[in-house]
Amino acid sequence: MLTRLPYTLLWILALPLVLLRLLWRARRQPAYLKHLGERFGRYRVRAPGRVIWVHAVSVGETRAAEPLVRAILARWPEHTVLLTHMTPTGRATSKTLFEGESRVLRVYLPYDLGCFAHRFLRHFRPTFGVIMETELWPNLLAACRRRKVPVMLANARLSERSARRYARLPALTALTMKALDVIGAQTAADAARLSALGARRVTVTGNIKFDVTTSPATQALAEQFRARLGARPVLLAASTREGEEAPLLEAFARLAADGVLLMLVPRHPQRFDDVAALAASRGLALQRRSDEAPVASSTRIWLGDSMGEMFAYYAAADVALIGGSWLPFGGQNPIEACAVGTPIVLGPHTFNFEAVAEEAVAVGAARRAADVEAGVGCALALLQQTAAREAMAAAGRAFADAHRGATARTVAVLEALAR
Repeated sequence: MLTRLPYTLLWILALPLVLLRLLWRARRQPAYLKHLGERFGRYRVRAPGRVIWVHAVSVGETRAAEPLVRAILARWPEHTVLLTHMTPTGRATSKTLFEGESRVLRVYLPYDLGCFAHRFLRHFRPTFGVIMETELWPNLLAACRRRKVPVMLANARLSERSARRYARLPALTALTMKALDVIGAQTAADAARLSALGARRVTVTGNIKFDVTTSPATQALAEQFRARLGARPVLLAASTREGEEAPLLEAFARLAADGVLLMLVPRHPQRFDDVAALAASRGLALQRRSDEAPVASSTRIWLGDSMGEMFAYYAAADVALIGGSWLPFGGQNPIEACAVGTPIVLGPHTFNFEAVAEEAVAVGAARRAADVEAGVGCALALLQQTAAREAMAAAGRAFADAHRGATARTVAVLEALAR
């Protein structure tokens, strides 16, 4: 308790600022003000029967959790799965992924103060909890231990950069790591870094994201996209972040032939209009996915202004540039592109997915470029190289297939945890 006291006091002092930041973000994304009481442990929804809690902070973690949630529903048919999030986009993604599934509920996880954590646990009384990747909250985990709710950190990853940050607070980090009952790490390197920080019972289960598959509905949507796009070569810029689109659009306008279409999908929905304005300022004719119209031959940019459809965007593209990797954001998950056989070009900043990125390059499923202009040039060259694209597509599918099975290994760990 004394180890967590400074952390708790900081949370108490920062709470007014956290609320102001919530209001600020709501200016562009009003959904941040919905379900506000949940962020303080106040809930209206109740789960029928027993509950298994899965925490997926935002979009990436929620999509990664999909195969695990479905496996949990199958393995524990008498339980409801409670998905918790921290962002409206994560919550919206889970609603899309599990639409019509009555045994999946979704709420916000409360801020990390002990009183809020205890309210959450008293209200839902989970049999056990699963936290996806690296979302660690010391007071919440302490409350789980006090209430004897076992918790697994699943699909855990920890970059060298993140490990160095955690190591700056060794006592709090070790206490938090030891509050976890078991950790399923993505790689041996992740497991070693977690163990060095004080984690116990760490096992390598693999990356659950390799088990995400395309549904028939997603495949049909990809075919619809391709029909709307026509026979033109299609370059996808996937999950781009603020600061990346401007140089990307400039490079595309300068280097791409008139017949090439850029399918541009920003990571965050509140930026769709800003990105459309960027394209307009450069004289690039743009249409939106949401207008449902066929793409005109004069259109240069097709803006992917939707959520939860990244698999379909990848499947409809000929080559993909992976966003988040052109500036030091750490990159985005390249596995979905590999799984559907879309050749990918990565930027220099992939530290959040380093092992996957390096292996994808090593097996020939991906190429790496030094900056945005080089990346656009590499992707445009691939559009002209059918044999190279086919070889990269085959390598990507083989790479994804070879790494499947993490979900089953994670469920096996959970079975032992739930006994």
